[in-house]
Amino acid sequence: MASKPLPINRRSANITEGKARAANRSMFYGMGYKEDDFRKPMVGVANGHSTITPCNSGLQKLADAAIAGIEEAGGNAQVFGTPTISDGMSMGTEGMKYSLVSREVISDCIETCVGGQWMDGVLVVGGCDKNMPGGMMGMLRANVPAIYVYGGTILPGKWKGRDLNIVSVFEAVGENAAGKISDQELKDIEQHAIPGTGSCGGMYTANTMSSAFEALGMSLPYSSTMANPHDEKANSAKESAKVLIEAIRNDLKPRDIVTRKAIENAVAVIMATGGSTNAVLHFLAIAHAADVEWSIDDFERIRKQVPVLCDLKPSGKYLAVDLHDAGGIPQVMKLLLNAGLLHGDCMTITGKTIAETLADVPDAPPRPEVIRPVDQALYKQGHLAILKGNLSPEGCVAKITGLKNPVITGPARVFEDEQSALAAILDGKIKAGDVMVLRYLGPKGGPGMPEMLAPTGALIGAGLGESVGLITDGRFSGGTWGMVVGHVAPEAAAGGNIALVHEGDSITIDARELLLQLNVPDEELAKRRAAWKAPAPRYTRGVQAKFAFNASSASSGAVLDKFDV
Repeated sequence: MASKPLPINRRSANITEGKARAANRSMFYGMGYKEDDFRKPMVGVANGHSTITPCNSGLQKLADAAIAGIEEAGGNAQVFGTPTISDGMSMGTEGMKYSLVSREVISDCIETCVGGQWMDGVLVVGGCDKNMPGGMMGMLRANVPAIYVYGGTILPGKWKGRDLNIVSVFEAVGENAAGKISDQELKDIEQHAIPGTGSCGGMYTANTMSSAFEALGMSLPYSSTMANPHDEKANSAKESAKVLIEAIRNDLKPRDIVTRKAIENAVAVIMATGGSTNAVLHFLAIAHAADVEWSIDDFERIRKQVPVLCDLKPSGKYLAVDLHDAGGIPQVMKLLLNAGLLHGDCMTITGKTIAETLADVPDAPPRPEVIRPVDQALYKQGHLAILKGNLSPEGCVAKITGLKNPVITGPARVFEDEQSALAAILDGKIKAGDVMVLRYLGPKGGPGMPEMLAPTGALIGAGLGESVGLITDGRFSGGTWGMVVGHVAPEAAAGGNIALVHEGDSITIDARELLLQLNVPDEELAKRRAAWKAPAPRYTRGVQAKFAFNASSASSGAVLDKFDV
């Protein structure tokens, strides 16, 4: 079937309207454009390359490959930048509060450049955690033909015959504090965990979101689990650009692809792969950008239907490179499709449906130790449970895979910040049976909802991952596992009941009954509420202040544009 001719780009249609547009054209001539270029589509390349983090330091070669693909296919590439914040490098510092903020900044950058420069399409290249949802939100807001190019996963580090990744270091800190490993062993792990470029290697947030984007239909098949250093990643970026040009020909836009059924497919893959808790927050925001009806309760609905098929870190054995070798996300999707757990009629950016895309994928996984058949699933139901109760009436997120007993009732150990909580763990002040409460760390209170990988990693390293509960109105890293509950909403800064917890109060976390309960009488809570005062904002100027003022509840994605209009 012959391709449709490329349309004259929508911006050039205005630029070429008579002599009045001569000044506009002259700007392009100054950049080396020729007259024929005004008949080609102008395609944005949102390039997240930076030398800030290994996740993004390998992106330039992918952007270069995409530019070549756009030009070979008959388009003009227009490159602009997006920022990034490394969660792994800012973890445990004040800088971590800028991580979720950066999701909004990235989406604003893409929407602004595509809209302001009247682009005909956009290809987004990103690697680190917030590049992913930020890029997708910007693409959906702009709603011109678009494709996502994931920067690729990192290869595993090696030390004494053991595969390492970034979470190995956080857990080693806890092991060192507990006297299980020496200072030299901690240093060796630190120096060998990250061997080069690419995003954190387990089914952590970046790989979770890339896998979900592939399932969503917004990235090419197999692209979400490729390793950044491998040549196939650059080849995929170039092919992605050519696919995007074809989508421009066919006027296939993101909101044509990202429907409610497509989001159900993406969430099914998140559950099947054991993905990050952050996916809940981000897909609430993505659905909002796509104007798709989606709530926190929809995650629980999908969880009950979809088994965990992949034995991946943080709670499992394998890394994203192993998942790729085992058939990648198409293999996972084929198992789900055959089990009636995926919508095969959803459209993808290639112009094929999901069912058409998966037609040649084997019915049986070639490496069942990595991707299990449905009848041999690791868990019969998904791992991201939505808990409710008087501590979180709007809902919160618990990651329950890998736990022998997902129920605990214990005394509250209350902390107003992450640093004091981490110090208590490292000093041996937290004991089995305790329930740690980390609060005033939500979207408004943090602000920016920082992640708690340092304390949760320390708990795992100290051998307390299954015997100590931890709840927070902040977030968790995709590398977190254990008896942990995040995104508690309403948050403390908004007057949620988590603000009313006293040291020693009894708290129940029950993932079986989907319950998060403060075992204190309503009358006592009413007295405490009457005495409670909202804390002063931590920032009163700049991007953090703007985020704190505008952010919605975590239960609706912590988005900044949820207005009652």
